[in-house]
Amino acid sequence: MGHLSTHVLDTMNGCPAAGMRVTLQRIGDAGAQTVKSIVLNADGRCPDGPLLDAAAMAAGRWRLLFEVAPYFRARGVALPEPAFIDTVPLDFGIADAAGHYHVPLLVSPWSYSTYRGS
Repeated sequence: MGHLSTHVLDTMNGCPAAGMRVTLQRIGDAGAQTVKSIVLNADGRCPDGPLLDAAAMAAGRWRLLFEVAPYFRARGVALPEPAFIDTVPLDFGIADAAGHYHVPLLVSPWSYSTYRGS
């Protein structure tokens, strides 16, 4: 049974990005529609479990918006205005609605990387 999850690690401080706001959007012909907005828990994950469970999984184009600059400012990091990295938009596709899609983000105020996790 498929599901979508994410995990954010703060590479500047060496910890999960607890408190970061993340928005999930479905991208269709009419544009992007917000499906869910969450604040990451102490482990840097969605507090309610998967972002999409098996019933909500659907093939198509999706976007995760990670609010990076507000997270680091809340941690006391002095960032320029505008911040070098403000919001990280991550567009990805779900080809198999029965599959497990894990989208981790490793982030600092100056860089980020992602991959399809397990």
